[in-house]
Amino acid sequence: MAKNLLIVESPAKAKTIEGYLGKDFTVKSSYGHIRDLVKSDDAIDIEHDFKQKYEVPADKKQVVSELKKLSKEADMVWLASDEDREGEAISWHLFETLGLNDATTKRIVFHEITKPAILKAIETPRKIDYNLVNAQQARRVLDRLVGFELSPVLWKKVKPSLSAGRVQSVAVRLIVDREREINKFKSEAAFKIVAIFGKGKEAFKAELPERFSKQEDAEKFLRDCIGADFDVRSLEVKPAKRSPAAPFTTSTLQQEASRKLGYSVSRTMQVAQKLYESGHITYMRTDSVNLSDTALNAAAEEINSAYGNKYHQHRQYKTKNASAQEAHEAIRPTYFNQHTIKGDSSEMRLYELIWKRAIASQMSEALFEKTTAKISISTRKEDLVANGEVMKFDGFLKVYLESSDDEEDNLQDGENAMLPPLTKGQRLELQEMSATERFSRPPARYTEAALVKKLEELGIGRPSTYAPTISTIQNRGYVVKEEREGKQRAFRVLTLKAGNITKDEKTENTGAEKGKLFPTDIGSVVNDFLVQYFKEIVDFNFTASVEKQFDEIAQGLTEWTDMIRGFYTPFHIGVENTIKSADKATGERELGFHPVSGKKMSVRIGRYGPFVQVGESANDETEEKPLYASLRNGQSIETITLEESLELFKLPKKIGFFEDKDMTVAIGKFGPYIRHNSAFYSLPKGIDPLDVTEEQAIELIIEKRKKDAEKLIKAFDEDPTVKVLNGRFGPYIEFGKLNVKIPKGKEPKDLTFEECKELAAAAEKEPKKPGKRFVKKK
Repeated sequence: MAKNLLIVESPAKAKTIEGYLGKDFTVKSSYGHIRDLVKSDDAIDIEHDFKQKYEVPADKKQVVSELKKLSKEADMVWLASDEDREGEAISWHLFETLGLNDATTKRIVFHEITKPAILKAIETPRKIDYNLVNAQQARRVLDRLVGFELSPVLWKKVKPSLSAGRVQSVAVRLIVDREREINKFKSEAAFKIVAIFGKGKEAFKAELPERFSKQEDAEKFLRDCIGADFDVRSLEVKPAKRSPAAPFTTSTLQQEASRKLGYSVSRTMQVAQKLYESGHITYMRTDSVNLSDTALNAAAEEINSAYGNKYHQHRQYKTKNASAQEAHEAIRPTYFNQHTIKGDSSEMRLYELIWKRAIASQMSEALFEKTTAKISISTRKEDLVANGEVMKFDGFLKVYLESSDDEEDNLQDGENAMLPPLTKGQRLELQEMSATERFSRPPARYTEAALVKKLEELGIGRPSTYAPTISTIQNRGYVVKEEREGKQRAFRVLTLKAGNITKDEKTENTGAEKGKLFPTDIGSVVNDFLVQYFKEIVDFNFTASVEKQFDEIAQGLTEWTDMIRGFYTPFHIGVENTIKSADKATGERELGFHPVSGKKMSVRIGRYGPFVQVGESANDETEEKPLYASLRNGQSIETITLEESLELFKLPKKIGFFEDKDMTVAIGKFGPYIRHNSAFYSLPKGIDPLDVTEEQAIELIIEKRKKDAEKLIKAFDEDPTVKVLNGRFGPYIEFGKLNVKIPKGKEPKDLTFEECKELAAAAEKEPKKPGKRFVKKK
C-alpha cells in the first residue's frame, strides 16, 4: 500500500494526476459530494444554531467504504478537491465522514492539472479553510430552508408538486418581467433614407441620420432630391483602434460559447469540466480575469514565435467584480503552444475558443482608419452621412473577434467596408435613393447566455451556480427554451431612381425566436404570488446582498449562523402568515362574454395546466356545468384573446367518415388526436387540429394500424386487453395496464393465455422498483 492517499473529485482527474505522482501515491476519486442533507424535515435543527443532519446516499456507500479502508492504511491523506467553496466543503465532508485527523491530513489546491502545478501544491499544503466551508454551508442551509418552507405554500396556494428556490425565483422573475415588457411594447414605424452614390467598385452608401414618421414626409424628401446636387461638404479621417477582450471567466465563456458555438450553458460547463480534468485548461469556475506571470510569459513566447514581436502587447487585467471568489486565474489553456488538442469535436471547438481568447488578450490592438463623409443636398438643409473603415493592422484580430448578442445590428446601412477616394467639394452622382419603413423593436428575450450576463451584472449567483440555476428553472417547468415562428408583416418602400419615385409594399418575417427563454403560465403565476407575498425572495438587490454576505462569511468577517438567523426569522413569520391569509393564485383573467350564450369567459391555471372556461362553476347538479378547453402550445393566459379562446371550443369536431364510422378531432391532456371507432390516434407536430382534413386523418389511422400490426405478436380471444407485443427493449406481455417481462427461454409467440395470467399474477406480487415501468420476472 502506498504511503499517501490523494483524493480528488472525479475519476478522470484522478487518472491524469496519478500519472504525475510516483508509486508513493494512490490517487482516488470521491465522485463529487459523498454526503448531503437528509431529505426529511429534520435536516436542519433551527433551535440549535442550524445544525445539519447529513447522510451518505446509497450510491456513495461503496465509495466511502473504499476510501475509509485506504485512508486507514495510508500514512498521509491529501484532500485535493476543487479550490472553490464547494470544493472546500467536499474536503470537509471527506474529513468528517472518513474520520480523518488533523495530524495525518493535508489540504492542497491547484487551478490547473499539470505536473508542475500538482508538485507545487504537494510542496505547499494547508489545512481546511473553515471560512470557505461555512460560506458554502450557509448557502446550502439557506437554500434548503427557503425550498422546504416555500414549496408547501405553493402546493396549497397555487398548485400541487410545485417548488421554489432562492436564486431560481429571481431568474424566473427576470424572464417574466421581460416577457411582459415585450407584450406591452407598441412598435412604431419610421422611414429610413439610404442613398447609393457612384458606380461599380466606386459605389458607396450614405444615410440620413434623421428618420421620418410619416410617409408623406419621406416622399417629400425624395421628391426634393430629384435633380438636386450632392456635394462632399466635409471629410474627416481619424485613426481608431480596437482592444482585445479579457480572458474568459465562467460567465463570459458561457456567453461566447452560446454565441459562437451554439452551446447551452450546461453543455459548456460539461465540456469545460472534461478539458480541465484532462489537463488542457485551468479551473473553469472563476470570476477572475487575472493571468499568472507564468501564463503571461508563456503567451508572450508563443505570440512572438507564431506571429512576430509586433503582435505582442503585455496586459494585466483586473477583476472589476469586488465579490470575485478567491484568488483564481481566468480560464486559459495550460500550454499556450498547444493551438489544438485531441478529443471529440465539442472539446476541440471549446478548447480552440479558450485558446484564442486567452492568446488574443496578450496581443496588439487592431488599428483602423475611419472616414466620415458629410454630403450636402442643394434642395434640403439636411446632410447625408457615409462612414468607411479600413484596417491598417490586424493585431489581435488575426486570432479572435468577440461576438455580440446583436450581430445583425452591427453593420448599419450607412456603413461601408471602405469608401472610394473622395475630396471636399466633390460633386457626387446619385444612383438610387430609398425610403424604407422600419419598425422599432421590443427588448430582446433572454438566451441562456444573456440571462447569465444579467445575473452577473445584478450580483446574483456565482460561477458555480449559473448553470444549475438555468437548468433548474427549465426542469421545474417555469421556463421553456424554444423556437417560435414569426409573423409576416408588410412594410413600404419608396425608391427614387432616374428621376422617378416608385412605391412598393413588401413583407418580412418578424418576431421569430431561436433558443430563447419564455416563461410558462405556471411560471408567471408563481412569480406573481412570490412578488406579492415574499417580495424579498425575488428582490434583485436583496438577493445580491445575500451573495455579499456569503462573501463576508468566506472572508471570516461574518458568523454564518447570525446571517442565517437574520434571514430566517422574518421569513418564517411571512410563511406562516401567508398560509393563513393568502388567497389561492390561479392567474385568472376575464376575457369577455360568449357571443351566443352571453356567458362569462375566463382563463386561468388548473390542476392540469391553463384552460378557458365558459360560464360560472356550478353550485349544484341542477345548474348547467361550464365548458372547458385547454390552451394550445404557444398560447398564454396573459395574452390569449376572446377570439382566440372561442376557436378552442370548435373542437371536438367531426372531420369525415372512414369504414362507416365518424372521425372526430379533439385536444386532450396529451395533445391533439383523432378518435375513430373508440380508438385514438395522435396528431403529429405540424398538423393543426383545426385544419386537419379527412384524407390526412385516414392516412394517419392506416399508418398507426400498420405500426400496431408490426408490434403485435399475439392476441387472445379470452381477453382482448391481454397481448404479447414487440417493445423498444424486446417482447413483453401487456396485461391490462400492467407490462410484464417475458422470462428467458420462453418463446413469445408460443405463450398461452393461462401462462400470461400466471406471469402477470406473479409480477404483481413482486415489489416494484421506483422509476421502473416493467416488473422484472425471475
